[in-house]
Amino acid sequence: MALTLTDVTLTYPDGADRLTALDRVNLHVPGGTIAAITGPSGSGKSSLLAVAATLIRPDSGRVVLETDTGGIDLATLSRRAASTMRRTAMGIVFQQPNLIPALTAREQLEVTAHLGGRSRRTGETRARATELLAAVGLAEHAGKRPAQLSGGQRQRVNIARALMNDPALLLVDEPTSALDSERGAAILDLITSIARQHHAATVLVTHDPTHLHRMDAVHRMTDGHLTTADTTAAHV
Repeated sequence: MALTLTDVTLTYPDGADRLTALDRVNLHVPGGTIAAITGPSGSGKSSLLAVAATLIRPDSGRVVLETDTGGIDLATLSRRAASTMRRTAMGIVFQQPNLIPALTAREQLEVTAHLGGRSRRTGETRARATELLAAVGLAEHAGKRPAQLSGGQRQRVNIARALMNDPALLLVDEPTSALDSERGAAILDLITSIARQHHAATVLVTHDPTHLHRMDAVHRMTDGHLTTADTTAAHV
């Protein structure tokens, strides 16, 4: 498992010109490690996540995800193939949970397993969903719908949902922004544990410097340029 970006460039229209969001970005994240991406708002962090998640195709460069079945350049996938890749091989946690209003917290996870083509039996799927909800502190809220949950609770459902299919690639955008320090630390514990145990390559965007010592590598994005701030392993 690994994610490798090579010379990735992404531009957006800006009047008569184009604005460069990613400028020949290079990044390698081995399986089982977490790479933190820091930097000011508007520097390109979210664009990097969107490219890695196949939500945006870059102007140029390679975005290679290596899984148990081999490596594939995500930048070359059709829309349908990219959608399949997101369902089966990725866990994505963006700041807006985008939960399905009619489904309970447990059902959000069960549907994810179904869409991902997992062959677990119904009982096994429910047990896995229940286990993950307990891990994010929502065991007593498994039967509640999004409208019955707080913003922080909805985000925790979002994180549990992203982990449901044991992804090869985990992409996380500001996972602790809506949480208090204690719950934020617990969520980082969970993400770290999943990345290590399941050998997932993990990219985590954060503004919170208090958790950087837990990352395997820290990179800084400035005006579309990615530089390595720290590569000292910090296993917990």
